[in-house]
Amino acid sequence: QVQLVESGGGLVQAGGSLRLSCAASGRIFSIYTMGWFRQAPGKEREFVAASRWAGGMTSYGDSVKGRFTISRDNAKNMVYLQMNSLKPEDTAVYYCAGCREWPAGNDRMYTSWGQGTQVTVSS
Repeated sequence: QVQLVESGGGLVQAGGSLRLSCAASGRIFSIYTMGWFRQAPGKEREFVAASRWAGGMTSYGDSVKGRFTISRDNAKNMVYLQMNSLKPEDTAVYYCAGCREWPAGNDRMYTSWGQGTQVTVSS
């Protein structure tokens, strides 16, 4: 199994930036894709970003394109989500997830999930 732990969430003013981190442990060799999803109260889970663990292939949800960047540090078993130009509608619990293949935004294909970290953007 794979364990994922998110951190870095918090309260930020609109227009500001945050960087989320996801630490992976366990059977990391089984992960091909790492993704970020978010869910606001009363809303469906939304795809944010995904990347091959080895890099070179990324995908972003339409609402975050040009503002968010996914990256990873394989030596540290870490995945990051740099969030710039934050908007109040970005407020949600953010989850990192892993998959053995490349499903990008298809959350049903992800088999490993973190516990989530809260991001709140004030207007």
